[in-house]
Amino acid sequence: MSGVAMSKLEGLIWMNNELVDWKDAKIHVLTHTLHYGMGVFEGIRCYKIAEGGAVFRLTDHIRRLFDSAKIFEMVIPYSQEKIEHEICNLIKKNFLTACYIRPIVFYGSESMGLSTDGCSVNVSIAAWPWGTYLGDEGLEKGIRVKTSSFTRHHVNSSLVRAKACGYYINSILAHQEVARHGYDEALLLDTDGYVSEGAGENIFIVKKGVLYTTDLSTCLDGITRHRIEALYGLKRVAELEQVAKKILKKAPDDTWVWKKRAASAFSAGKKAKAYLFLAEANISEGKLKQALERLNLIRSIQGEHHVFMAKVEVRIKQVQNQLK
Repeated sequence: MSGVAMSKLEGLIWMNNELVDWKDAKIHVLTHTLHYGMGVFEGIRCYKIAEGGAVFRLTDHIRRLFDSAKIFEMVIPYSQEKIEHEICNLIKKNFLTACYIRPIVFYGSESMGLSTDGCSVNVSIAAWPWGTYLGDEGLEKGIRVKTSSFTRHHVNSSLVRAKACGYYINSILAHQEVARHGYDEALLLDTDGYVSEGAGENIFIVKKGVLYTTDLSTCLDGITRHRIEALYGLKRVAELEQVAKKILKKAPDDTWVWKKRAASAFSAGKKAKAYLFLAEANISEGKLKQALERLNLIRSIQGEHHVFMAKVEVRIKQVQNQLK
C-alpha cells in the first residue's frame, strides 16, 4: 500500500451508525478533536486463517476504548456490543480477511475552545489491508532501535491508561528523531530514566530464564502485552517466569536484542507484530545468532496466538449469520 493516499482507498467506513463510501467519510475542518487532540482510538488486527478472518481480542480492545473514553469523560453513544457488531459487519461488507481496524471516538465541530460543552461525541470505524509497522524484512532480520531524547509522559501530567489521540505526538517526535539517524524505532525512557516503552509498543526482556516487562506507571496497558503475560505466566513457555519491574536502559550483561512478541529483548503491540530489535551498541555475530535462535519461542507463541484468534472467528461467524 506504499505510496497510496489513505483518501484514495476504496471501501466502506462506519460513521455514527451509517456505512458511507470511503471517499465520503469526511468531517469539518473545525472539528474539536482535530484542534485539541481530545479523542480516543484503538488499533486492532484481523488475521487471515483457514476459516477466513479472525479479529484478535476484539472484546478486550473495545473495552479499552470505552475505558479510555471514560477517563476523558467522553460518553460514547453506543454500547460496546454495538461497536463489536459493527466492526464484524464492516469487515464482511469490505470483503476483508486480513486487515487493520481503527475505531476512533472524537468530538464534533459544534464549538471551539478548551471546553467540550455542547460538542457531540462521534464514532467512526475504518478497516483496510495494512502491512506490518516496520516491514516484513524486519520480522526475520530485526530492526535497529535507538533511545530517544524525548521521555514518556509523566503519570501526573497525562492519563497514560487511555489510548488518546493527542498522546501520540510524543511517539511521532521520538520516531522522527531516531529515523533521522538511520534507526527503525525509538525506545523511550520515563522521567526517572527507566525504560518505559517503544514509540508504539510495550517492552519485554528475557534474561536468565525470566521474562521482564516494564510496570504500567508510564506506558499503555497493552492488549498484546496481556496475551504474552498469559502465555509465559500460565504456559511457562521454556520455563520462563514473568516479572513486571523497573528496567534500566543498560544493565550489566543485558543483550539489547528485542522482539515484538518475545526474545532477548522485544516489544509487543498490534501494528508492529514481532520484530527483533538491534540495540545502539554493536552486537557480535554470535550473540545475534543466539538471539535469532530464540525467535523459535516467538513462533510457538504465535501458534497459540492463532488458535486463540480462531475462537474469535467462531464468534465473528455467529455475528455474521445474524447479519444475513
